[in-house]
Amino acid sequence: MDLQCYHLEAVETALFGFVGHVVYPEGEIVLPLTLGSQDLKKTVMNSFTVVDSPSSFNIILGRPAMNELRAVVSTYHQKIKFPVGARVGEFRGDQPSSRKCYVEAVWVDQIKTKRKGKKASMDEVGGRVVEKGEVHFVAKEEQEMIEVEPGQQIWVARDLSASTRELTWISPLMSEHQLNILLGSHPVKQKKRHFGPEKDKVTDEQVKELLNAGHIWEIQFLTWLSNVVLVPKSTEKSRMCVDFRDLNKACPKDHHPLPKID
Repeated sequence: MDLQCYHLEAVETALFGFVGHVVYPEGEIVLPLTLGSQDLKKTVMNSFTVVDSPSSFNIILGRPAMNELRAVVSTYHQKIKFPVGARVGEFRGDQPSSRKCYVEAVWVDQIKTKRKGKKASMDEVGGRVVEKGEVHFVAKEEQEMIEVEPGQQIWVARDLSASTRELTWISPLMSEHQLNILLGSHPVKQKKRHFGPEKDKVTDEQVKELLNAGHIWEIQFLTWLSNVVLVPKSTEKSRMCVDFRDLNKACPKDHHPLPKID
């Protein structure tokens, strides 16, 4: 901010929960805070606690600043209103910035539960480092339900363009599944199993059906590799499954599993 003429006052009190862990401030500084625009603006002197920690927030206004401004906050309208003489000033927020800050808080909660005493970066989620642009979150009140096919509905963001709404599949740029792997887990590649000519023939046929239907596709340079398993059905045919035991061991257990959904 190029504030050479200002000096930080020493602070010994630590902050808790700012970005998911203890933060020791660099100091405190008193700066003029101005809200509003043009002739409808108000300036007050406000004390700020300076911290050296990555966050989506530039500043956080506390209750003392709100009281000094005599401000009224509406999270629904994303506005702050305050008196300026006999008139009312206004400060507007925007949904992209609010969503970014909310996602930042969600990351912190996820990392805090995964850390358990281990050092982890702010952007390390599910065992891999993700770019901040990869995560897309839309609050429930910003969604609406549309019908993509007869009898099939889905929740989407209200601000989606018309061309995006007409998509019959979800682009990875919009939403992408990722494995929730425990930190420190190493990928396992199972050795190829042979089940005999008859079972191998059944496996090849079912794989070809999935390929032709577009449900699966071939990839190279695998990190996890699991064999298929044929399970006999009551119709004397076989159902092809996948042996995910090694992968399941590397994933955290769900404390609230689904009930019997049948």
